[in-house]
Amino acid sequence: MTVSTTLLGLLEPEPSHGYELKRGYDSLFGADRQLSFGQVYGTLNRLERDGLVTAGGPAPGSGPDRKRFAITPDGVAALEEWLDRPEPPEPHLQPVLFAKVVLAVLSGRPAARYLDTQRAAHLERMRSLNTQRRSSRLTESLTAEYGLFHLEADLRWMDLTAARLDQLAAEVSR
Repeated sequence: MTVSTTLLGLLEPEPSHGYELKRGYDSLFGADRQLSFGQVYGTLNRLERDGLVTAGGPAPGSGPDRKRFAITPDGVAALEEWLDRPEPPEPHLQPVLFAKVVLAVLSGRPAARYLDTQRAAHLERMRSLNTQRRSSRLTESLTAEYGLFHLEADLRWMDLTAARLDQLAAEVSR
């Protein structure tokens, strides 16, 4: 999962301060590794440089003034492209796929469509691994079977998630 595209997804519903983005990221995706403030602001600066976000003037409040960042039309296009592109079907895909599903739900996009696209990519990879498994030495066959088992688990997760999209939307909505 890339931090930059995830921050774009968190910015799309409404402009936010870096602190709000960090808090949102950490609560949704940071169970194993939370973002540092330096990473958030460094990423926001790069996104601004690349024209994917704009920084508004400082917003007054209690404490130091904070810039409010907003996604640009180019940022929305970059986010759309990332969401539409299936991830390479590999073990340990869930953090990226999970992020795509949550961000699609948050933005009102069709999360079920993303799951279907990913499912198709997984099935294609499974066909390839089955061919490899049948025509290879034992070591290559076992490696292919390892990949197949992980892909099967991913497919079960996708089915479970698709069945729970309404519950997910209720839980992650702001």
